[in-house]
Amino acid sequence: MREYRLIDADCHTLEPPHIWEHYLPAEFHDRAPKLVKDEEGGDAWSFGPGKPLMYIGLVATPGMRYEDIRWRGYTYDTIRKGCWDGKARLEDMNVDGVDAEFLYPSQRTMYHFMGNPDVDFHRAGVRAYNDWLAGEFCAHDPERLFGLAQIPNIGVDEAIREMRRCREKGFRGVILTAWPSGGDTLGPEDDRFFAAAQDLAMPISIHIRILRPGRKSTGALEGPAAIANMALAGMTLFPEVMSEIIVGGVHDRFPKLTFLGVETDVGWIPAALEQLDNFYWRNRAHTGIQIKRLPSEYFHDHWVCTFIHDRVGIRNRYDVGVRNMAWSTDYPHHGNDWPYSRKVVGEMFDGVPARERYEICAGNMVRAYGLGQAMEVPA
Repeated sequence: MREYRLIDADCHTLEPPHIWEHYLPAEFHDRAPKLVKDEEGGDAWSFGPGKPLMYIGLVATPGMRYEDIRWRGYTYDTIRKGCWDGKARLEDMNVDGVDAEFLYPSQRTMYHFMGNPDVDFHRAGVRAYNDWLAGEFCAHDPERLFGLAQIPNIGVDEAIREMRRCREKGFRGVILTAWPSGGDTLGPEDDRFFAAAQDLAMPISIHIRILRPGRKSTGALEGPAAIANMALAGMTLFPEVMSEIIVGGVHDRFPKLTFLGVETDVGWIPAALEQLDNFYWRNRAHTGIQIKRLPSEYFHDHWVCTFIHDRVGIRNRYDVGVRNMAWSTDYPHHGNDWPYSRKVVGEMFDGVPARERYEICAGNMVRAYGLGQAMEVPA
């Protein structure tokens, strides 16, 4: 049985140049993301005329000095191959002392497909990414590279079908970018998806937020607003989603289902739970919302949230919940400290008892995903 001592709970992949040509059916190639040159001669992904390019710079920064980090000008030949190649990622993990990673897609790329009204295109793009992740990237070592299956939002039946398909491919969990039913808010139809996830023992990850079709995007931010958005997104966008699930009674109906809040940080959680308990208690009668326990209790029993740099969260780990936190790097995005993760962890966890450090750096993910246990696919 493999021993896990340092698990990166939130990493990402950068789509390789060949992904759509190899994994997306030919009939959709004309609408697939295209690799083009940016304004400084670097590589970028184009999602079609009139849409902003997705530069690869800030999402491919391992080993860079802070002063060298920028959006434009980097190519697939100048960034680390571990950004998109599973074998090279394992080599980078060995250098960094990381035993395993949980892998998330580029959400902007996913929403290129998921935001398209063509259901067939939507389905094909999501499946292509999942097939590449399982069949190519993670195949180099499925006990160290754990992909999370992207779930479409074109109806609950489609979502369940893709979750089950990916479970059979070896995925241990799923990521929701939008509610499976496709609505702006959590609805009764989504319960069928949660029921299936519970039956399949598939934890559900939410990366910062849920995209809601009825809300207009603010677009790319620059300058001071960009810094604020990058620094505070986890504590401004995620609490709404977490509260919607908890206060909506999902945990009463599906008591064995685990949720993960990804790239949310954790230092803000005790204050948020205090206010959520307070306002639920004061307003439960006139809103008609009745759950069996306080919101904070559901959080401590059903949630794990990831952080990168969060000394405040570690100092307040008993209020956050030692079993509700998981360390991550965000590799290869610009929040990572490769190849110095062990140094950063050592400094951040100075004075933390060894058992608590283990839980936060590995044990909580081992427990949430049943690592070390044989994976069975229920009939």
